[in-house]
Amino acid sequence: MLKNRILLFFLMFSLIIVSCDSNSVYDNYKSIPNLWHKDSIVSFKVNPPDSTNAYNLFVNLRNTNTYKYNNLFLIVEIVFPHGKTIKDTLEYKMAEPSGKLLGEGHMDIKENKLWYKEAFVFKETGEYTVNIQHAMRENGKVNGIIELEGITDIGFRIENPNNK
Repeated sequence: MLKNRILLFFLMFSLIIVSCDSNSVYDNYKSIPNLWHKDSIVSFKVNPPDSTNAYNLFVNLRNTNTYKYNNLFLIVEIVFPHGKTIKDTLEYKMAEPSGKLLGEGHMDIKENKLWYKEAFVFKETGEYTVNIQHAMRENGKVNGIIELEGITDIGFRIENPNNK
């Protein structure tokens, strides 16, 4: 009986903590098993709440201390419901010059909330697809890194702008 009460308490506490994020419209993560292959595309299906308001978009990721690069190159693609596609190549700073990894977290896993698009309007109604893949290369090499080590989770987040 006591075990059930403790479980219920933690469940309700977790629900309260999650519901306090009033800016979040969509927030989802997908795990990367072991290594992130260069041809592996992480996809998210999104049904935005409306086609008139502007939203801020983020790529979220979790990485471990085994991530050995100062930056991260990503290819992020938004496929609109009627077939239009926007594709961006993005670079994010992942470490300080000293090599200390950036991001939130005090343990081995760091969480990064990376800006993608500001004041983005989902002009078409229906389901959007967001595709994310890495485009990492080592300096002086033409071919990309086949398997990227140290990324554990990739996420996509939609937020209401803070000025509401």
